[in-house]
Amino acid sequence: MPGWLPRAMVLALALYACFRLGSWAFDQLIGLLINILIAFFLALAIEPAVSRMSAAGMRRGLATFLVFLAVLIASVGFVVMLGSMLAGQIVDMVDEFPKYLDSVINWVNQTFHTELSRVEVQDSLLHSDWLQKYVQNSATGVLDVSTTVLGGLFRLLTIFLFSFYFAADGPRLRRGLCSVLPPTRQAEVLRAWEIAVAKTGGYLYSRGLMALISGIAHYILLAALGVPYAPALAVWVGLVSQFIPTIGTYLAGALPMLIAFTVDPWYALWVLGFVVVYQQFENYVLQPKLTARTVDIHPAVAFGSVIAGTALMGAVGALIAIPAVATLQAFLGAYVKRYDVTDDPRVHGHHQWRLGEPLAARLRRFRHAPESDDGQAPGEGDGPQGPRPRS
Repeated sequence: MPGWLPRAMVLALALYACFRLGSWAFDQLIGLLINILIAFFLALAIEPAVSRMSAAGMRRGLATFLVFLAVLIASVGFVVMLGSMLAGQIVDMVDEFPKYLDSVINWVNQTFHTELSRVEVQDSLLHSDWLQKYVQNSATGVLDVSTTVLGGLFRLLTIFLFSFYFAADGPRLRRGLCSVLPPTRQAEVLRAWEIAVAKTGGYLYSRGLMALISGIAHYILLAALGVPYAPALAVWVGLVSQFIPTIGTYLAGALPMLIAFTVDPWYALWVLGFVVVYQQFENYVLQPKLTARTVDIHPAVAFGSVIAGTALMGAVGALIAIPAVATLQAFLGAYVKRYDVTDDPRVHGHHQWRLGEPLAARLRRFRHAPESDDGQAPGEGDGPQGPRPRS
């Protein structure tokens, strides 16, 4: 046996063991790594505000705390406002439910010539098997729901703690990272950090602008229909549809439809139609243009990055895909050598055709033109003085 073979076998087994150990550790820590990634982008988003307050003479930790406090107060106020509104509407819907049920039963009786009554319908619903099974499943699932809620709160607290440390200790973090790199690499790291802050801020700006436009459009519709709490519902639609990826659109449109149904069931259909039409306008017209302008990436790249981020990391990937791709594109753009484009009409999509010749005649001429002995159609290779002499 060669002397190097036992050592090679031991090295291969050690590398395989390290690979399996690393894979296991990565699977166990994937949730924490995603939380850290979210916290990092959140810290980049509040970095401009914290830096301005720190430049004015305020301690960076205090500035970060004030920014987070303002965000927390705004979030809690928004949730309390929507909660009180939703509770009032639910009470009104419960009080008016017998009237709605009577109207539906009367329409069914007149249309299908039946003799249904509200008491019979209520008894059949209360004693149905599916309702009893649903109640039993809901009772057994209370513990699971509570565990999910507590896990979500713990994850939210983890994200806020990491983002607070990243924002408050941003200069120390950058110095620690640059201290292990040569001077040329330090400049590249600082440049990438600056680009990430700018692109993340631009992405949030575009989302905020789209939320404002969406809120105004839905407020006009809700106010025209006479739906109560129109300003609060417009704020709900604008924020939820823009800052909750994937399912945000459906959550945003469900609440206005529910409130409009308490006024008139037909108003709920009007709200549904408007939400669907506006969503198509936002997806194909408004969002690609605003995202391309503020984040400076092509609309097709923005759309593809969202799809790729969703496939890789779910809702979190959809939320951070665009600023991440924009940062990477801007950073790598400095290392791509570019050249002056030639002054050719074909660059602009223009083609040189014979003036005055229709398209059908050009197609017939290219299709039926006889070839000469040298394989060229008549007139090809002719200069201004006529055919060129053969050699």
